[in-house]
Amino acid sequence: MAFTEKLLRVLSPVEVGGRRIKRYHVTADPAGIDPEVEKAAYAILPELLPGPDGTPPAAFVVLHRGGDDGAYLNAYSWVWDNVLHFGGAAAGQPVLGCPNSDPTHFVRLDRSLIGCVWELPPILHERDAWVRHMLAPDRPDFDAYLADSLPEGTTGDRS
Repeated sequence: MAFTEKLLRVLSPVEVGGRRIKRYHVTADPAGIDPEVEKAAYAILPELLPGPDGTPPAAFVVLHRGGDDGAYLNAYSWVWDNVLHFGGAAAGQPVLGCPNSDPTHFVRLDRSLIGCVWELPPILHERDAWVRHMLAPDRPDFDAYLADSLPEGTTGDRS
């Protein structure tokens, strides 16, 4: 099977655990991610976030619906002013420790995996947006950072 990019959707930020969270959804399905999968993923999200450390409370997530039964939630939180903390969860993927193939039964991952090729594109954008709005200016602009998301489209082929 040949590699193909997937669709990338950008949703409005939400607040969870005191953090403002930018949201990216990745799927091959033009209809988007099933609402039940989305609801289950965001229910486990608080477990994936670190506690406050004085860094502006920002994070971004990538919710990915795989081509099989798998669903994946990657939570990247800004800590130590300029470092990304990672927390991950998966559903429907027994090879990752999921109890069954139910894409709404998320479990926290304990592996050192940070994302697959379809989940990684937002990381580069978010790194650059954090520098552009929070680190480079004389006065950080948290609202500008929250408003600066990778445009919708596909996960690649953006040149």
